[in-house]
Amino acid sequence: MDRPKDSASFQKRLSAFAEDERKKALLLPPGPERDTALRKIRQAETASHLHDWANSPGLQSPE
Repeated sequence: MDRPKDSASFQKRLSAFAEDERKKALLLPPGPERDTALRKIRQAETASHLHDWANSPGLQSPE
């Protein structure tokens, strides 16, 4: 079963998701809902950094 290809890159989707969550968080009062939105932003940013690192040209596979 083939998975449909998304036209947006993984990096662009992560960036858009983080931006949407950031907009939501700015509108929320301090509390658990805002904390959850901020946590999702950090997770998306971490995933983006890991993706960059894993796909960097300097990374070599183990022998």
